[in-house]
Amino acid sequence: MPVPIVSIFSAGDYEAQVRRAADLLRGGGIVVLPTETVYGAAGLLTHPQARRRLRELRGDPDGQPHGPPFTLHVAHAHDAARYLGDLGELGDLGQRMMKKLWPGPVGLVFDVPPDRRRQVAAELGVAESELYDKSGQITIRCPDHIVAFDVIGGVDGPVVLTRAVTDGQSALTELSAKELEGKVDLAFDAGPTRYSQPSTVLKVAPEGYQFVREGIYDRRIIEKLLRTTILFVCSGNTCRSPMAEALTRRLLAEKQGVPEEDLEKKGISVLSAGAFAIPGSKATPQAVDAVRTMGADLSGHRSRPLTVELIHQADMIFTMGRGHAAAVTAMVPSAADKVATLDPAGDIDDPIGGDLSLYQDLAGQLRTLIEKRLREREILATD
Repeated sequence: MPVPIVSIFSAGDYEAQVRRAADLLRGGGIVVLPTETVYGAAGLLTHPQARRRLRELRGDPDGQPHGPPFTLHVAHAHDAARYLGDLGELGDLGQRMMKKLWPGPVGLVFDVPPDRRRQVAAELGVAESELYDKSGQITIRCPDHIVAFDVIGGVDGPVVLTRAVTDGQSALTELSAKELEGKVDLAFDAGPTRYSQPSTVLKVAPEGYQFVREGIYDRRIIEKLLRTTILFVCSGNTCRSPMAEALTRRLLAEKQGVPEEDLEKKGISVLSAGAFAIPGSKATPQAVDAVRTMGADLSGHRSRPLTVELIHQADMIFTMGRGHAAAVTAMVPSAADKVATLDPAGDIDDPIGGDLSLYQDLAGQLRTLIEKRLREREILATD
């Protein structure tokens, strides 16, 4: 029997289809979900039929457990506490990795104490080996895809995924759908996945992290994502946001007592982007001159468009207006809690076309607002 396929681009009853998928999972069904890296066959780990069918899909003989536990997928980072225990006990690095890398194409491997493993297994009514490997570790993913988010979030239980399409395929093709006949109950088609590589997998430990698998994010990208990153957003990234970036870099370098070029060695990154930017444009001459009088340098600035990757990278995002904040959350809805207008009182006017005095007034306004915001976030000490 052909697999029912729901195209999210044409499903007029998308919410009803999400509920349908959640109901199927609760009943032991298997649903193919898109993530940002692959299409995965999802099942509820607490349902014996789902476990058996997922093992068969994975290639385990007779549907019996021969391989490692499946990777657990959660809709929200805080959902991981159900399987790990108190997240506060993970340490600063573990909490930071969850905050910075989730949602995203990164699986995290955690050590879980024996008492917690026994407690979780008893609460769920499954063997410890279904969740944790022989060394007491569990692998958890928080995918960055709206369909996976909606379906997994609609199921009160441990949802696990295994790859549903052939290695190297990043879309649900007619061939892969035919191969899944009789093996899955429903599939969501969201077109090609955002990335064509598998997710990165990192082992979290108090003394640092280790690469288990270097997927879409390599070591350089992970190090960049784990920095404290401040992002400013305006429209074209030639006036307001680059001025804010330059002034912030100067301010933080002064407070840290280091040259600006050494800020990243201190684990701090300051960036700017434009919601409607054309890449490669210089800052306006007035912007360059206005921040120069305050000790900041914009001469080498080149505009960059706002991207999903930049949003994920940022710890805090300050926008020049409410429209820019809406543009950020439209791209990454989960970023809403780290987005704020730089001026709580309202939008900061675009100075484009104005004279130098207007830009100088703006520079003073930006510096005052930046200092206030960074003190609120405890990036700057309160005097």
